[in-house]
Amino acid sequence: MNDRDGKKPLGLGGGAGGRSGQVKQSFSHGRTHNVVVETKRKRVVVPKPGAAAGGVPPRPNSPAAVASDPSKRPAGISEAEMERRLKALAAAKAREAEDTQRRAAEEKAREEDRERRRAEIEAKEREEREREEALKAKAEEDERRAREAELRAQKKAEVTAKPANSTAPDRAAAEAAAARADKGAPMRRPTERERAEADRDKGKGKGGDSRREGKLSLSQALSGEGGRVRSLAAMKRKQEKARAKAMGQSHRPEKQVRDVQLPETITVSELANRMAERSADVVKSLMKMGMMVTANQSLDADTAELVIEEFGHRAVRVTDADVEQAIDTVEDKAEDLAARPPIITIMGHVDHGKTSLLDKIRHANVVSGEAGGITQHIGAYQVTTDSGAVLTFLDTPGHAAFTSMRARGANVTDIVVLVVAADDAVMPQTVEAINHAKAAGVPMIVAINKIDKPAADPQKVRTDLLQHEVVVEAMSGEVQDVEVSAHTGQGLDNLLEAIALQAEILELKANPDRAAQGAVIEAKLDVGRGPVATVLVQHGTLKQGDIFVVGEQWGKVRALIDDKGERVAEAGPSVPVEVLGLNGTPEAGDVLNVVETEAQAREIADYRIQAAKDKRAAAGAATTLQELMAKAKADESVAELPVVVKADVQGSAEAIVQALEKVGNDEVRVRVLHSGVGAITESDIGLAEASGAPVIGFNVRANAPARNSASQKGVEIRYYSIIYDLVDDIKAAASGLLSAEVRENFIGYAEIREVFRVTGVGNVAGCLVTEGVARRSAGVRLLRDNVVIHEGTLKTLKRFKDEVKEVQSGQECGMAFENYDDIRKGDVIEIFEREEVERKL
Repeated sequence: MNDRDGKKPLGLGGGAGGRSGQVKQSFSHGRTHNVVVETKRKRVVVPKPGAAAGGVPPRPNSPAAVASDPSKRPAGISEAEMERRLKALAAAKAREAEDTQRRAAEEKAREEDRERRRAEIEAKEREEREREEALKAKAEEDERRAREAELRAQKKAEVTAKPANSTAPDRAAAEAAAARADKGAPMRRPTERERAEADRDKGKGKGGDSRREGKLSLSQALSGEGGRVRSLAAMKRKQEKARAKAMGQSHRPEKQVRDVQLPETITVSELANRMAERSADVVKSLMKMGMMVTANQSLDADTAELVIEEFGHRAVRVTDADVEQAIDTVEDKAEDLAARPPIITIMGHVDHGKTSLLDKIRHANVVSGEAGGITQHIGAYQVTTDSGAVLTFLDTPGHAAFTSMRARGANVTDIVVLVVAADDAVMPQTVEAINHAKAAGVPMIVAINKIDKPAADPQKVRTDLLQHEVVVEAMSGEVQDVEVSAHTGQGLDNLLEAIALQAEILELKANPDRAAQGAVIEAKLDVGRGPVATVLVQHGTLKQGDIFVVGEQWGKVRALIDDKGERVAEAGPSVPVEVLGLNGTPEAGDVLNVVETEAQAREIADYRIQAAKDKRAAAGAATTLQELMAKAKADESVAELPVVVKADVQGSAEAIVQALEKVGNDEVRVRVLHSGVGAITESDIGLAEASGAPVIGFNVRANAPARNSASQKGVEIRYYSIIYDLVDDIKAAASGLLSAEVRENFIGYAEIREVFRVTGVGNVAGCLVTEGVARRSAGVRLLRDNVVIHEGTLKTLKRFKDEVKEVQSGQECGMAFENYDDIRKGDVIEIFEREEVERKL
């Protein structure tokens, strides 16, 4: 392409280089730089800015060049965009410069800090070295002065001990040496001649000076020859005495008078330790009294008191019962008291709906977990009402055998709710509950239950209560009465309102900031957790880690579990918790007290155990010959039925023992050889074999070694889950009125290996028959940790996919329970058959 004049532009070789406005070539004439710009019409040479002035032009593609020459701006970019980019570039360069300066300043500051720390460390090390050198120099100076003083004293003693017939020059020389020693002049090493003369002077006289034998002389000390050398401790003691004498502190310190605790018997060494005296001095004092004793011999309290008074101390007599004083009896101040939830005890007759009523309040289902639908343990629960009030409920059993358990419930309660069925009226256990409430001196609220039944007659209940001096408000009395229904929930709001009103009148308060004190509601021995006690805290706050003593047991709180099964860190007043960490199972009704140290708790528990043993021994001992003969005659005339009782919880064991002791008459009686808590063990089987007694298991089972031992020794083990059956069976066996006995024969055991969910069937247990045989028609029990969880029948028994009648030992099968699905992996299924056996006494 040619230009307008028909000539080819300079520097163009053809092709695509001839675009309009494009920079094609730059050339220079001397120092002036020009740019060739080709347009459509002509070729123009544009001089660069600054070239005419003779300055150094900017770099061709630099931002300054682009800013000064709009033609160098890239295509498609406006002037505003180009200006914005240039400003951003300038800002970035400014930031980079600032960052560089800041990093330099920080590095400089770090370097200065390192230099300062290094200087401080060096100064500290220098001070330590100077201090050590000063202490070392002072110690060396003190040692040198002490050595010089010792030598001066010895030299002066030798000079004064010199015989009177010694020559005058020798005496003068000795006196001069002593004077030099007194003046602190430096001492020189004596010559051989001086040492020989000193030895000769020492040997003069009749047999020499025997008083100086074995003592260190000046010449011997300087010559390094034999003789006694004073120890460093002796020199220090001498320095201390000299220093105290110079400061006027030469008097001896006064003797400290101590209060010495004196038990009934004490050893000589222990007595010396308590008086802070030497055992040898105590033995010497006793020898002066005419008693030849050693440090390990025991003294009675009177003799020890004489020794204590002789040494100037005071004797404080103590007894074993004084260990109980470790339990603080705190007098709570009025300003320390805070409001606490009320404790309500549910009482009443059997099957009047106490637990069902409480379940309706708690929105729980406790009845389904009780054998036969009967409450046989004391339960403690905490409920928060819709109004926000917190209530603590105690659910006590209603059967006559649980009298002591109900009595304990009444002793710790604030309000008693007496449940009476509207279709049954007042019954014997209702009267007993009224007597317990009156004896405890607590207010009562009558809940007339089952008001929804057609046969309900609440007016008859109110009338029957008049016979027992209980006048309800409906009959112009003071006792509140509420008509409720545990089935429909009718009247529950009125009942809670009545409880809240009664609690407000009582103004219940307790001090939460003190050592905890509570009552044991129930206690049991758990296989996985050990002894567990249900404690209702009455005063203070029980915390995790507290050391406590409860009855004859002690322990440290390892964990606290509330009524919902959750772990809590602490429990305040009126809060029921399960306490883990006991060393044994306490008795239900024992008082829990928190102490300071583990030694105190152990000492109190040991004292209580010994006191209980002494009490039992005193009660069982015959005091006179007539009593002994009468007891032997009575034992011969009465036939005994010995039994060994094991239960799941302490309260049940106690109730069973009390019920069995009432069975019998003048001709026959039941004797409980042993009662305890937990699974049946080999020791129980051994005791039963020695006495020819059966073993009664209440909601517990024998472990495998105990079962094998019982089978070998022929000991009968009877299992019960309802106290009615147990008491009736023992009563019938003792009286001989029972013609036939329904005995259970255990035919097999199966272990659940896995649980499967089958549609339409429910939970199916995949089992392995470990012993005996499993039959479809037999009864079954579900055992979890040797405790009965469920008793019933099988819904299905399958071998692979086929329904079978029985499965032999060592084979796998599938089992499903009738109306029960709570099965877990690891549970044991007990298969048994019942048969009637004739019994003879």
